Amino acid sequence: MITCITRQTGWLALALVAGLVLTGCANHEAPPDNTDELSGFFNIIGSNTVTPLSTLWAEEFMMIHRKVNIAISGPGSGAGIAALIDATTDVCQSSRPIRPSEIDDAHAKGVDPYEIVVASDGLAVVVNSANPVSELTIEQLSAIFSGKVTNWRDVGGNDGPIVALSRDTNSGTHVFFKETVVQMRGLPHEDTSLEYGANVQFLPSTSAGVTETAQNVNAIFYPGLGYVTDEVKVLGIKVTDADQAVKPSLETVIDGSYPVARPLLYYTDGEPTGLVKAFIEFCLSEQGQAMVPDSGYVPVR
Repeated sequence: MITCITRQTGWLALALVAGLVLTGCANHEAPPDNTDELSGFFNIIGSNTVTPLSTLWAEEFMMIHRKVNIAISGPGSGAGIAALIDATTDVCQSSRPIRPSEIDDAHAKGVDPYEIVVASDGLAVVVNSANPVSELTIEQLSAIFSGKVTNWRDVGGNDGPIVALSRDTNSGTHVFFKETVVQMRGLPHEDTSLEYGANVQFLPSTSAGVTETAQNVNAIFYPGLGYVTDEVKVLGIKVTDADQAVKPSLETVIDGSYPVARPLLYYTDGEPTGLVKAFIEFCLSEQGQAMVPDSGYVPVR
């Protein structure tokens, strides 16, 4: 059974070149020839964040089903949703929920977006390993990324200009961080008019942000857990000054104590059928979900 949420209202490690067809190359011993006759091709387009997880699943699925080919590309959640609406992808991978206006656009073209939660993610906030700051509040992060605070000394760090890095506007991670952190969703000082500051640098991929943060002593960035490396420092996040700082992990996302967590999603045109259905059932199976932590993310079961 596919466990999913259909939505009629609102609810991009490894980056692959767009259109690259994966071949079975997982680090597992090849299984014996399968007795089933699953065969064919489908593509997955969208989130750069979800790409490493989709890649793990696709590699394993193609090891099992040798007549199946899957193409994965991660230009961003917005690009994936646009591809779904235009019927140029079989599966959209997204790190943000589809918007009501996008659902309306899809319906106008005869497409019925069908939402499936495939994993969860804690969006880490990282700085250079030489940065003495170890924790920040949501309000401090909002001030940094909206441009109100521009020097590390104002949040307990050294005297130096803050270099705030963000994913580009086509990214679901960009949207989620803006709404949850920059605009302080659900907090007393929530302000939906807030936007990223004029000096924030927008990057085309999550890996680029992690690399820049590792090299720039003044940088700050927000990658998904699957992209965090030992070359950057992960901050503890506090909802308010009175709260305990929490770092993102499998455990803190599962128990809800980490405040910047989100679902990772697949969208199809209507309830999935055939080969796509078989793939998604594999993703949600015990075997598929056991692979999720290998990508740094959190299983749904």
